Amino acid sequence: MQAASERIATLEAELAEMKDRWMRSEAEMANVRARAKRDVDETRQFAVQKFARDVAEAAENLRRGLHAVPPAAPGEPDLVAKLRDGFEGIERSFVGLLERNGITGTDPTGSAFDPNLHQAMAENETADHPPGTVIQAWTQAWTLNGRLLRPAMVVVAKAPAADGPKLDTTA
Repeated sequence: MQAASERIATLEAELAEMKDRWMRSEAEMANVRARAKRDVDETRQFAVQKFARDVAEAAENLRRGLHAVPPAAPGEPDLVAKLRDGFEGIERSFVGLLERNGITGTDPTGSAFDPNLHQAMAENETADHPPGTVIQAWTQAWTLNGRLLRPAMVVVAKAPAADGPKLDTTA
Protein backbone atom coordinates (compact mmCIF):
# COMPACT_ATOMS: atom_id res chain seq x y z
CA MET A 1 0.00 0.00 0.00
CA GLN A 2 2.81 2.38 0.84
CA ALA A 3 4.50 1.63 -2.52
CA ALA A 4 1.28 2.54 -4.34
CA SER A 5 0.99 5.78 -2.34
CA GLU A 6 4.61 6.65 -3.18
CA ARG A 7 3.98 5.85 -6.86
CA ILE A 8 0.86 8.06 -6.86
CA ALA A 9 2.79 10.90 -5.18
CA THR A 10 5.61 10.54 -7.76
CA LEU A 11 3.16 10.57 -10.66
CA GLU A 12 1.32 13.60 -9.24
CA ALA A 13 4.65 15.45 -8.89
CA GLU A 14 5.55 14.57 -12.49
CA LEU A 15 2.08 15.70 -13.61
CA ALA A 16 2.48 19.03 -11.78
CA GLU A 17 5.94 19.51 -13.35
CA MET A 18 4.64 18.68 -16.84
CA LYS A 19 1.66 20.98 -16.35
CA ASP A 20 4.02 23.80 -15.28
CA ARG A 21 6.24 23.21 -18.33
CA TRP A 22 3.20 23.15 -20.59
CA MET A 23 1.85 26.42 -19.13
CA ARG A 24 5.25 28.11 -19.52
CA SER A 25 5.50 26.82 -23.10
CA GLU A 26 2.01 28.15 -23.90
CA ALA A 27 2.92 31.54 -22.43
CA GLU A 28 6.14 31.63 -24.45
CA MET A 29 4.24 30.74 -27.64
CA ALA A 30 1.72 33.52 -26.96
CA ASN A 31 4.63 35.96 -26.53
CA VAL A 32 6.26 34.76 -29.77
CA ARG A 33 2.96 35.17 -31.66
CA ALA A 34 2.43 38.68 -30.25
CA ARG A 35 6.02 39.70 -31.04
CA ALA A 36 5.75 38.33 -34.60
CA LYS A 37 2.45 40.16 -35.16
CA ARG A 38 3.97 43.38 -33.82
CA ASP A 39 7.02 42.96 -36.10
CA VAL A 40 4.84 42.30 -39.15
CA ASP A 41 2.63 45.31 -38.40
CA GLU A 42 5.67 47.55 -37.92
CA THR A 43 7.29 46.26 -41.09
CA ARG A 44 4.08 46.85 -43.04
CA GLN A 45 3.72 50.34 -41.59
CA PHE A 46 7.29 51.46 -42.30
CA ALA A 47 8.15 49.42 -45.42
CA VAL A 48 7.87 52.51 -47.60
CA GLN A 49 10.20 54.62 -45.47
CA LYS A 50 12.84 55.18 -48.18
CA PHE A 51 10.17 56.00 -50.76
CA ALA A 52 8.44 58.33 -48.28
CA ARG A 53 11.73 60.17 -47.64
CA ASP A 54 12.18 60.73 -51.39
CA VAL A 55 8.55 61.87 -51.79
CA ALA A 56 8.98 64.33 -48.90
CA GLU A 57 11.98 65.77 -50.73
CA ALA A 58 9.81 66.18 -53.85
CA ALA A 59 7.22 68.03 -51.75
CA GLU A 60 9.95 70.36 -50.45
CA ASN A 61 11.12 71.04 -54.01
CA LEU A 62 7.55 71.79 -55.11
CA ARG A 63 7.25 74.27 -52.22
CA ARG A 64 10.55 75.93 -53.24
CA GLY A 65 9.26 76.22 -56.81
CA LEU A 66 6.07 77.88 -55.61
CA HIS A 67 8.09 80.38 -53.58
CA ALA A 68 10.07 81.22 -56.73
CA VAL A 69 6.89 82.25 -58.59
CA PRO A 70 6.39 86.01 -58.25
CA PRO A 71 3.52 87.09 -56.01
CA ALA A 72 0.27 88.20 -57.59
CA ALA A 73 0.48 91.71 -58.96
CA PRO A 74 -2.11 93.94 -60.61
CA GLY A 75 -1.98 93.77 -64.38
CA GLU A 76 -0.02 90.50 -64.53
CA PRO A 77 -0.76 88.23 -67.49
CA ASP A 78 -3.56 85.72 -66.99
CA LEU A 79 -1.17 82.92 -67.86
CA VAL A 80 1.05 83.67 -64.83
CA ALA A 81 -1.97 83.79 -62.48
CA LYS A 82 -3.31 80.50 -63.89
CA LEU A 83 0.09 78.82 -63.55
CA ARG A 84 0.42 80.00 -59.93
CA ASP A 85 -3.10 78.80 -59.09
CA GLY A 86 -2.46 75.48 -60.84
CA PHE A 87 0.78 74.83 -58.98
CA GLU A 88 -0.83 75.76 -55.65
CA GLY A 89 -3.65 73.29 -56.37
CA ILE A 90 -1.14 70.58 -57.26
CA GLU A 91 0.74 71.21 -54.03
CA ARG A 92 -2.45 71.03 -51.92
CA SER A 93 -3.43 67.79 -53.63
CA PHE A 94 0.06 66.33 -53.24
CA VAL A 95 0.31 67.21 -49.54
CA GLY A 96 -3.19 65.79 -48.98
CA LEU A 97 -2.14 62.53 -50.66
CA LEU A 98 0.94 62.34 -48.45
CA GLU A 99 -1.08 62.94 -45.28
CA ARG A 100 -3.61 60.25 -46.22
CA ASN A 101 -0.68 57.84 -46.38
CA GLY A 102 0.83 58.81 -43.01
CA ILE A 103 3.48 61.24 -44.29
CA THR A 104 3.25 64.62 -42.58
CA GLY A 105 5.32 67.76 -42.78
CA THR A 106 5.50 70.16 -39.84
CA ASP A 107 6.72 73.75 -39.88
CA PRO A 108 8.57 74.21 -36.56
CA THR A 109 8.79 78.01 -36.69
CA GLY A 110 8.02 79.43 -33.25
CA SER A 111 8.33 76.13 -31.39
CA ALA A 112 11.06 75.06 -28.97
CA PHE A 113 14.11 73.43 -30.56
CA ASP A 114 13.82 69.63 -30.35
CA PRO A 115 16.97 67.72 -31.37
CA ASN A 116 14.80 64.69 -32.16
CA LEU A 117 12.94 66.63 -34.88
CA HIS A 118 15.18 69.56 -35.79
CA GLN A 119 18.68 70.05 -37.12
CA ALA A 120 20.14 73.40 -36.09
CA MET A 121 21.83 74.99 -39.08
CA ALA A 122 22.57 78.32 -37.39
CA GLU A 123 22.01 80.33 -34.22
CA ASN A 124 21.01 83.98 -34.22
CA GLU A 125 21.32 86.33 -31.28
CA THR A 126 17.96 87.96 -30.65
CA ALA A 127 16.06 89.52 -27.80
CA ASP A 128 12.76 89.09 -29.68
CA HIS A 129 12.52 85.35 -28.99
CA PRO A 130 13.45 83.20 -25.99
CA PRO A 131 16.70 81.24 -26.35
CA GLY A 132 16.15 77.79 -27.86
CA THR A 133 13.19 78.87 -30.01
CA VAL A 134 13.11 78.06 -33.72
CA ILE A 135 13.00 81.47 -35.42
CA GLN A 136 13.26 80.27 -39.03
CA ALA A 137 12.75 76.93 -40.74
CA TRP A 138 14.61 76.25 -43.97
CA THR A 139 12.76 72.95 -44.40
CA GLN A 140 9.92 71.16 -42.62
CA ALA A 141 10.25 68.12 -40.36
CA TRP A 142 8.79 65.08 -42.16
CA THR A 143 7.44 62.02 -40.37
CA LEU A 144 5.96 58.69 -41.48
CA ASN A 145 3.36 57.44 -39.00
CA GLY A 146 5.13 59.34 -36.24
CA ARG A 147 8.66 58.17 -37.17
CA LEU A 148 11.08 60.88 -38.31
CA LEU A 149 11.95 60.76 -42.02
CA ARG A 150 13.79 64.07 -42.36
CA PRO A 151 14.58 66.58 -39.62
CA ALA A 152 13.68 70.23 -40.13
CA MET A 153 16.66 72.43 -40.89
CA VAL A 154 16.25 75.41 -38.59
CA VAL A 155 17.75 78.61 -37.25
CA VAL A 156 17.59 78.79 -33.45
CA ALA A 157 17.44 81.89 -31.24
CA LYS A 158 20.13 82.45 -28.65
CA ALA A 159 20.47 85.11 -25.97
CA PRO A 160 22.27 88.28 -27.02
CA ALA A 161 25.86 88.51 -25.86
CA ALA A 162 26.66 90.81 -22.97
CA ASP A 163 28.28 94.18 -23.84
CA GLY A 164 31.72 92.83 -23.03
CA PRO A 165 33.68 91.52 -20.07
CA LYS A 166 33.02 93.19 -16.72
CA LEU A 167 36.07 94.11 -14.67
CA ASP A 168 36.05 93.89 -10.88
CA THR A 169 37.05 97.37 -9.64
CA THR A 170 36.53 96.74 -5.92
CA ALA A 171 40.10 95.59 -5.29
